[in-house]
Amino acid sequence: MAISTRGDVKDLSLAARGKDRIEWAAEDMPVLRLIRERFIKDQPLKGVRMSGCLHITTETANLAITLKAGGADLVLCASNPLSTQDDVAAALVSEYGIPTYAIKGEDEETYYRHINAALDHKPNMTMDDGCDLVSILHTSRSELVENVVAGLEETTTGVIRLKSMEKAEVLRFPVLAVNDSDTKHMFDNRYGTGQSTLDAIIRSTNRLLAGRTLVVFGYGWCGRGVASRGHGLGANVVVCEVDPTRALEAVMDGYRVMPGVEAAAIGDILVTVTGDINVIDQDHLEHMKNGALIANSGHFNDEINIPALEKLATNKRRVRDFVDEYTYSDGRRVYLLAEGRLVNLSAAEGHPASVMDMSFANQALGAEYMLKLAKDLEPRVYTIPADIDKEIARLKLQSMGIRIDTLTPEQEKYLNSWESGT
Repeated sequence: MAISTRGDVKDLSLAARGKDRIEWAAEDMPVLRLIRERFIKDQPLKGVRMSGCLHITTETANLAITLKAGGADLVLCASNPLSTQDDVAAALVSEYGIPTYAIKGEDEETYYRHINAALDHKPNMTMDDGCDLVSILHTSRSELVENVVAGLEETTTGVIRLKSMEKAEVLRFPVLAVNDSDTKHMFDNRYGTGQSTLDAIIRSTNRLLAGRTLVVFGYGWCGRGVASRGHGLGANVVVCEVDPTRALEAVMDGYRVMPGVEAAAIGDILVTVTGDINVIDQDHLEHMKNGALIANSGHFNDEINIPALEKLATNKRRVRDFVDEYTYSDGRRVYLLAEGRLVNLSAAEGHPASVMDMSFANQALGAEYMLKLAKDLEPRVYTIPADIDKEIARLKLQSMGIRIDTLTPEQEKYLNSWESGT
């Protein structure tokens, strides 16, 4: 089925509301605003065709507006079938002239048709959140690879996939791992995921967290955030890990650590944040207590063995928006949130604009950086230079009215010398 080159969205009449919400988010994204002001003058992306497979949210819209202001010829599609904000997608098309292919709740066929529509733009640069765009570009649309000079990847899961491609020597152009920047993963993953995940769980269930047992599968930056925010709301936090160092860190942070099957038996709310497959598997599902809530804040719904849950259940029904009840043969009921997809973007609005300000500053400056150096880079996964990362942090502090110290010449000399000692 042919779709318009202007995009494919749910309802263009939603555009005015979307524009208001985009402008509201912009108020809390001062770093990106400063970058946009410079981009308007410098035009560092002039004439570059970009295809972005991203979560279509108010924050992403501000990134898109910044890229277009810098001269980019940009097309967007959704990186998750449930994460699109339909009013934002409508506004991007009709208010900002950015072709966007995204409809909240789109089926799998539509999801991939939209990705292919974004690739029909014949991009010189890709911008991904989960590596679906790059993966398809390297398989069914490989004839377009020769147009691409570089790419950028936003999320942990995508970086994992890209590094696998690099290791297998199939990656055909350089990609910047935006997720590996300190001003991305230390803040977006921890504070953004922590707040937005619990926001989504509370919005979709209206359940009190205080006094409940919250089980967090994975103690990376995202897991740290979910555990910290859950603890702050009064939950009894349990962490499940496979990495001994991270498990030890969780213990030292004051949480109980135990195997997943044991935790599944006592958990009231279970959240996966690992980027791996079947983190909550059939064994876990069989041990769950009556009334347990299951949510995923990793990129793909593969983290939960949903086919096993379907087989265990004798009945399934939708009891609230984004809440599916599965009844077992013994009468126990467990609840899967947002079909196992990214709960924070499916059942809520995703990360707050303040943290996405830094993440998308990395995307914008990363695009500029990769365009300058792409011809000299090998087809590998790269990280953003430390000076750009620190400049984003400096601008964020400046926007918050916070000043910090600087080293004196004496201190710099001391730190760069080896002669001094006791």
